[in-house]
Amino acid sequence: MTDIIVIGGGIAGLSAAARLSADARVTVLERETALGYHASGRSAALFEENYGLPSTIALNKASASYHREANGGYLSPRGLLIVAQQDEEDAFVNDVTTMGVDRITPDEALNMVPILNPEKVAFAGYHASAFDLDTDRMMQDFARVVRSNGGQVITDAPVEAISRTAGGWQVLAKDVTYTAAQLVNAAGAWADEVATLAGIAPLGIIPHRRSMARLPAPGGHDVTHWPMFFGVGETWYAKPDAGALLVSPAEEDAAEPHDAWADDMVLAEGLARYENMVTTPVTRLLTSWAGLRSFSPDRALVLGPEPGDPAFVWCAAQGGYGFQTAPAASQLLADLVIGRAPALPADVVAQLTPDRLRK
Repeated sequence: MTDIIVIGGGIAGLSAAARLSADARVTVLERETALGYHASGRSAALFEENYGLPSTIALNKASASYHREANGGYLSPRGLLIVAQQDEEDAFVNDVTTMGVDRITPDEALNMVPILNPEKVAFAGYHASAFDLDTDRMMQDFARVVRSNGGQVITDAPVEAISRTAGGWQVLAKDVTYTAAQLVNAAGAWADEVATLAGIAPLGIIPHRRSMARLPAPGGHDVTHWPMFFGVGETWYAKPDAGALLVSPAEEDAAEPHDAWADDMVLAEGLARYENMVTTPVTRLLTSWAGLRSFSPDRALVLGPEPGDPAFVWCAAQGGYGFQTAPAASQLLADLVIGRAPALPADVVAQLTPDRLRK
């Protein structure tokens, strides 16, 4: 018997398991043959402190020092650029305010990203405090902590049944039975399904598809040092990645939990919005994919024990913020499970625990 079973081997489950493994025996069960196969493996991999709801921003800020310093640091400079057309000024002003960027001239934007169309870019905003995240290394490091503390990380273990026992839980995964006193639901898009299996009422966590295309470096440019650049209102974005360019339509379409793939029509529409702001047409894709970003009804993360049932713990609804919030979110979850006073302010904790959704 283990103390805690964590269902889900993405960044949420691995980081939670790593924190919990300092005080308990932990087993992680991942349904796929590889860790981080779903949303975690399809992330845009950006750390931007001022991105998200107030509770998310609080987690981002509390995670910043970990991202900078832990295990040699996970961050590398990227920068963030927003561009807008003449008739998008109101939306641009809103983006400048909410994302904390500084207004720059269109010429300065073109110096950063030379493929931008000077006839289309009327407004631009930039800040340097956005960073690439080494997401794969972060996941592997958290998994290593679990194992070094005597825990297990088991892949190819889809959960088939969950039942109560006198001492907690019994979980059947690929014909193997695991028992534990507590269960952490870090199942991503499947979080509500796992809750239902355990006899816990779902919270209304809904997965939403986001598609991505990988393009050859446009116009033969070296894109290495370009910032991540967004259309106003996040109607598309582009980000350099290993010599190529990732472009997303930034859609948010509700979906059932599944192994997501890009919607060709949605992707084409997003690429058209991107093409409208640049001078280099999209002639071919290297590849495309999609991930599922899961949101709670109020769009904040859900972290902590089910009200009235501390044996069942939520670690869900990361909503695309899983990596950037992971250090602080996992610490908060461990504090709540172990019974320590959280470092985060009480009002922030109240915006994150499942209690708010059970009222």
